[in-house]
Amino acid sequence: MAPEPRRIRGRVRAARLSRLTLLYLILVPGAIVFLAPFAWLLSSSFKHIGDIFAWPPQWIPHDPTFDNYKVFLGVGHLPAALQARSAEFVGRWFINSLFVASSITILQLFFNSLAAYAFAKRRFPGRDLIFVMFLATMMIPGQVTLIPTYLVLKHVPLYGGNDIFGNGGHGWLDSYYGLIAPGAVSAFGVFLLRQYMVTIPDELLDAARIDGASEFSIYWRVVMPLARPALAATGIFTFIYAWEDFFWPLIIISSPDHYTVPLGLALYVVRNRTSWDIVMAGSVLATLPMILIFAVFQRHFIRGIAITGLKG
Repeated sequence: MAPEPRRIRGRVRAARLSRLTLLYLILVPGAIVFLAPFAWLLSSSFKHIGDIFAWPPQWIPHDPTFDNYKVFLGVGHLPAALQARSAEFVGRWFINSLFVASSITILQLFFNSLAAYAFAKRRFPGRDLIFVMFLATMMIPGQVTLIPTYLVLKHVPLYGGNDIFGNGGHGWLDSYYGLIAPGAVSAFGVFLLRQYMVTIPDELLDAARIDGASEFSIYWRVVMPLARPALAATGIFTFIYAWEDFFWPLIIISSPDHYTVPLGLALYVVRNRTSWDIVMAGSVLATLPMILIFAVFQRHFIRGIAITGLKG
């Protein structure tokens, strides 16, 4: 009887090895395809502009240079057309992007989690209908709301030269408020957090109510610590989206001191000629914060996506 269990274990190991082999045969080519653009970006950032478009393409620069990074950061010899883009402006772009992306992330984590808690753990008339209608807003293209949002920000009362009726000035246009306020809440973030909070046992909340805890105290001290994986996933999604957003800052920002990194990179089009070598170097530097954020919160991100995707 002893050889039979060994044969069974051998078949199990062989089946597991076959599944792993098939899995890697699918994932490795996919990883190569997805990493190839970033690898090309990184390689091109060390090339002279003539080598970027050489054929056949060269993945490893034969004459690598750091001049692209020096020019972008303003520590090297700057062409006359790029004198205005000094290190002071580049540093300002990164500070602006960090401030805007961090502010939007913090606001979304707070407001999205509040709404998600109400939809997941509070009972009130029309809750499910309101939630479905709220989710339906995700089907509205963002381009449809651009003009209404622009007009609302332009006519904010008593700001940017506006009177009490919101006329006469520019309101929140060309300001940090205009960059941050429209992204303070996200239907997708509410949905993601709500799906996670549904899995939290109601008995924990009831026990806190018996102990005299208020609803906000339950939300803050019980639900929020348990929802860390989902919060991490939402935070990563939000920060990356806010960091790389180009279209909205392009519409409402006109002052160079309010430029974000994506908007600043667009300035490297001089006399209808794009400085691709400098753009490549700047894009690499602009990508590093997103990679760092994902690397730090990767464990929570994967756990949050797995749980919110399988339950609720």
